Order: sequence, then C-alpha cells, then structure tokens
Amino acid sequence: MEGAFLSTMSGPGVPDYNQHRRLRRRILLLRLMVLRVLRLADGNCGVANGVSVSDGPAAIAGRSAEVTRILRLLVYYRGQQRDQSFALVPGGAYALGRDASLPLCADWDQLISRHHIDLSVDDGGLTLRRVPEAANQIYVDGQEVSACRLHVGQSFVIGASRFELQEAAPADSPGLQPVQQLAIDRQQLQRIRYDDASKRIDVLTSLPAVIRESGVERDLYVRLTGLLLAGIRNADGVAVVGLTGAGRPRVFHQEQRFEAGVVLQPSIRLISTAMQQQRSILHVWDAASSASPQFTQVAWFSWAFCTPFADISGSRAFYVTGHRGGTESNRLDEQRLHADIKFTEFIAEIVGSLQRERQLERQQAGLRQFFSPPILEALGRDLDTSLLEPRECDVTVLFCDLRGFSHRAEESSGNLTALLERVSLALEVMTSQILRFGGVTGDFQGDAALGFWGWPISSDEAPLNACRAALAIRLEFARAQADPGHPLRDFETSIGIAHGRAVAGKIGTREQVKVTVFGPVVNLASRLESMTRELHVSVLIDEYLDRQIRDHMPRSEGRVRRLLRLLPYGMDRPLMVSELVPPEQSLAMLTDQHLIDFEKGVASFQEGRWDDAWTFLHSMPAEDRAQDYLAMLITQHDRRSPADWDGIVRMKKKSG
Repeated sequence: MEGAFLSTMSGPGVPDYNQHRRLRRRILLLRLMVLRVLRLADGNCGVANGVSVSDGPAAIAGRSAEVTRILRLLVYYRGQQRDQSFALVPGGAYALGRDASLPLCADWDQLISRHHIDLSVDDGGLTLRRVPEAANQIYVDGQEVSACRLHVGQSFVIGASRFELQEAAPADSPGLQPVQQLAIDRQQLQRIRYDDASKRIDVLTSLPAVIRESGVERDLYVRLTGLLLAGIRNADGVAVVGLTGAGRPRVFHQEQRFEAGVVLQPSIRLISTAMQQQRSILHVWDAASSASPQFTQVAWFSWAFCTPFADISGSRAFYVTGHRGGTESNRLDEQRLHADIKFTEFIAEIVGSLQRERQLERQQAGLRQFFSPPILEALGRDLDTSLLEPRECDVTVLFCDLRGFSHRAEESSGNLTALLERVSLALEVMTSQILRFGGVTGDFQGDAALGFWGWPISSDEAPLNACRAALAIRLEFARAQADPGHPLRDFETSIGIAHGRAVAGKIGTREQVKVTVFGPVVNLASRLESMTRELHVSVLIDEYLDRQIRDHMPRSEGRVRRLLRLLPYGMDRPLMVSELVPPEQSLAMLTDQHLIDFEKGVASFQEGRWDDAWTFLHSMPAEDRAQDYLAMLITQHDRRSPADWDGIVRMKKKSG
C-alpha cells in the first residue's frame, strides 16, 4: 500500500537527521572551544551598496584590453539609494526601461516606460537619448531634455528615480588579466598559523548568534561582511557574491573599511572562476606595473580572493580584497594572505554548516505538520521527490467532523474569534492523533480534518492505526465533555473510515502545494462520517476495516459491531457498515455480550425475522442509541418485513 504526500516541493527533499545531529555536535564543540565573545566596533565600517553586474565575464572579456575605465549608474528612488547599480563599459550601448529584457531594467518605477532611453558610453561619460514612445520627460539639473551629454558626477531624473553617473574601479587588472591567479590548496592552508589567533577566535564565537538572529538574507549578509572585516585586518573590502540564474556574477552586499575614493568593484573573472570550481581562488595584481593614471584605482586593491560557501538561498561566496603593505616583505605578505584565506574558509565552512542546520530545522518544522516522527525517520535522506508525485495507491482514509458546528457558529456570531480559537483547538486534537498513529494529515475543510495511511511505508498496521487514531480522537473529546471548564466541552465529533484505491500526492504550484487524495474511498469515508448522525454512533467503518479489526486488533484496544447493510443515496453498490467501539474497560455500559446480541438482532433483521430482531435490539442499554434507527424501521412496518425485503436498507436522501 503506497501513497504520496508533499511538504515543500520547490526545496530539497526530506532532511538527513543523522547529519542534523552531527551539525549540532559540531556547533556545540565550537561554542565550548571558544570562550570569549566578539566585541565589534562598528564605527569604522563604511557600507557600500550592493551591485548587479550587468555584463558577464564573457561579454567584458570580449572587449579585451581597450577597456580602461568602467562607469556606474547609481540609482535613487524617492530620495533613497537603491541596493542596485548598473555597470557601464566604454564603447557599449544600453537601453533603459521597465522591460525585463532590456540591459538596464528599471522595473521599480511605474513612471518609467518599458523602453525609455538609449545610452551610449565612452571614456568621457555617456550620451542619453529619450525614445519617442517614452511617456514621461527626462530632467537634468532641473531642465527638461530629450538628449544630452553627461559626465561623471552628473545625474538625470525620470519620474521618481534619479540616476547618478560615477566612476568605478575596473573589474580586473590592466588587460583584464591578473598577474597571478592561484587556486588555494586546503592541505597547504592547514600548515598556516595565525599571528592574531585570539582576535579571530572572538569573531568565530559570535557566528552562531549572528546566523540565528539574522531574520532575512540581507541582514545576514550585512553581519557576515562586518565580521570578516573585523577578523581580517588586512582587508579593505568584503562582499557576499554569487551567480545569477544566467551564470552572471552578482554582488548581494559589500562593505569597505575606509572611504578610499573608489567604489569596490569585485572582479567578474575571479567570482566566476571560484564559483565554477567551488574552491578559493586568489588574484594578485602587480601594483608597480600599473603606473598609468588609468589604473590608480586598481593599484589600491592589489589582491582579492573569493571563497564559496553553502547558503539556504543557493551557492554564495565571500569576496575579500585589499592592498599590499609597502614596507613588509612579499614573503610575510603572502603568509598573511594565506592565513586570511584559511580563516575565511573556516568561516565559510561554519556558515555553511549552520545554514544547513537552519534549513533542516525549517524543513522539519514544515514536515512535522504532516508526517509522524516514525515516517520522518523512515524517509531518511536523499528522498527522490518523484515519489511525491500523485499516483494510485491503497490508502485508509479517515474523515473527522464536528457535529452541529453550523448551529454553533450562528449562536457565536457576536464572537467569531473565540469560536475560531475553539475550532482550531478541536482540529489540533484531530491532527495530533492522526500524526501520533503514523498517519498523514491532508485537507482541512472548515471544521473537518482529513487523514490517511498507507504511504510512504507499506504496512499491514496502517488500517488498524487509522482505527486507533479514531478511538483516540473519540476519547479526547469524551474527556473534554466530562470537564465543565474545558473549551471543547460542548463539541462532539463524527468519524468515517474507509479503505480502498485512490490517487494520493501533491497538488498545487511551485510556491504552494498541499496534500490531497482523490478517489471513491475518499467519498465513502465522507459518506460514512455523515451517516453517523442518522445511525446515532460516533465512528463508522467499512467492511474491510471490520474484518481487519476482528482478525488483528486486540479487544483491549477496540471492538466492532455490524449495524446494517445499506445502499447510500446516490451510490450503486450496497455495503455493510459497522461501528468502531472502544474496549469494554473504557465503555463499561456496553459489554462484549451486548455486542454479540446486537449483531444477532442485525442478522435477524436482514433475514426478515423482525420480531426476533426487535427482542435483541431492546436488550441493549438505554444509553446505547445504535438501536434507534433499526427500531424505527421495524416499528414503521409493524415488526413485519416487506414482501420484497432483500436485507438492504436504501437511504432516501444524502446524510448530513
């Protein structure tokens, strides 16, 4: 018996719980090892805005060595600088507008047309021209223009957006070729010793708290870049970078230690190489060879390295850059660089581990709403998500509803919030027992809950566990009714359980999905639940479950009694319905002998011996109302079965 269910379809599969425990142990060891707490002076870190690199490495490399200057459009919207800017390469032509296909997409401002202006860039600045179809005007220094020439420091305005032209450091060294590119060997890094170990340990101490207390992605990146600047005294700039879906580098957040007169422009080639190889890559530029005034900004940042790490949102990397000291030897400078890379890799490993733990906790929190702990353990790791696709399987479906809810809602129309809280508590009782006995929670339909068994583990106990869950739900509500102060004291439940073939699995979109079960068995479970009211019982089950309980469930857990053979309204095939009854020690007024006598009465009723049936039924306790329906039918016919009696009661209307 197999079924299907979905938790979060767009993410990875079910978590690896052994890995989860290992991650916790590693974090605990880290916290025990490091005793001091980080004290960051946050007055020495200037924040630079994140950038979206417009040109990928291939595009820029194609323009080769003639690229001597890179310009940047900083973006301001309603007076606030946006966490976005556009890189412009001399010789390039760009279109700006709200259309996502344009090189410069400005989709945040409705006053910007889909294609508003064309830009031509050279070493001296840019020339802009408004396209004829653009709806709104362009303003430069308060004057309306259709075309104009802009130099560094000038800006133009469209709608509520202002675009300021600035000069940025080139993405790579002269000719876009670093003097050295080194792929870092981790084994070599193991031999590197820190000359400021205590400071770095202080930084490591705060990492778990930084990740735990960061509510959103940007907040986390701001904190991480600040930590790296605090722990790497040789760094002048730190960024969190990654690749877009198109494989282009992207800067999510960056910070600079000092305002050096230049904007940190991370190397496109360095980011691409590190992310593709998933290892630390170091670029070292020769400042002495950059004597030309065109490369003074590059000379300030004379080295950079990029170290990838795993993040909840995808693969990310730390980009760290700085300049060489003028008085120290190259040997000492190299040792410090390698020590900084080793420290950054350690940070990256810890961040990746903590982020994986964070993701596992989120996945567990979501999955626990639907799966019981035994199912979660059985799913293990590396779940093939194709198993969660809708498929045909054997399931046992439980449908549980609150009786008289519509009438109660009318009575509570003046305080629907309080009623909602009580209904939520009732649904919690239902779902908790479904999960307790290994079921999967499906849809909620107002005041009703749906659960099913049979997936992902095929088990002979699945039908019995559904019945155990029903008995547990009945017991919880019985206890609530016995407590005058309980918020559920006036709630009653009705439950229908059926076993059969269905299609079970996920349904929905990539962003939101739910579990569902389709098939006649679902409709039958719902019909059985509805008929409990007419037959005056709490739990109705089908013939398959009746046999399973008689053959496999100890009477100390639950009992059954056949009620009658009937043909539900709108259905073609008659079925024998039975009541699921608590064990005798829990329901002393209804003994095992009572159940035997009741079934003798049902057999007599089916055989047309209605006088005998009347005698057996009236031997039941007065509190037991299961006899009422049959007794009513017998009375209506003066205790004589009709001439065409075939033992089947045909329901005249849909129960409910």
